[in-house]
Amino acid sequence: MAERPNQRRRTRKDLLQAAARLMKNGGAPSLDAIAEEAMVSRATAYRYFPSADALLVEASLDIAFPETDAVLGEGAPSDPVARLELVEATIDAMIAANEPGLRRMLVHSLERKLRGEPDGDVPARQNRRTPLIDAALEPARKEFKPAALANLRRALALVIGTEAMVVFKDVLQVDDAEARRVKRWAIRALVAAARKSD
Repeated sequence: MAERPNQRRRTRKDLLQAAARLMKNGGAPSLDAIAEEAMVSRATAYRYFPSADALLVEASLDIAFPETDAVLGEGAPSDPVARLELVEATIDAMIAANEPGLRRMLVHSLERKLRGEPDGDVPARQNRRTPLIDAALEPARKEFKPAALANLRRALALVIGTEAMVVFKDVLQVDDAEARRVKRWAIRALVAAARKSD
């Protein structure tokens, strides 16, 4: 049973990669063509994405998202705060370069909820930020108790990513420089709190 969620994540990733391959050839492939390229049924593709547009938007963002080795490869700092700030800055730059597509991706995932699709059946979004957060924390994992590390990973996911951009721009209406300052402050505060956790 534990493998089913992993299989769903793999199928979703396969669809995104198939779409990316087809997009490199030019044009906008249909959901049927993407399903064929991913070697899944048309019905399976529609379980994961309601339309070709939803899949193509996310596939283009999947391509734009930074790889872990590119961000935290050789020469990266060892301090977890510095590593997390590097992750945040890299993701922030990707968000700035892809804001319209990211907002469309959010719309598609919110529409799934409005249609009443059940939680847990098929992932609504690809979790791209957590592997980078985990890689940033890896050298310092032993500094944290397991429960504190789990809380830290989740709290950082609230600070790093598209949703934080929406809050800063749309809700708080602060400029990018102020948003970055607050996010860096939050990263430092969260790491310090996790280190002190009982």
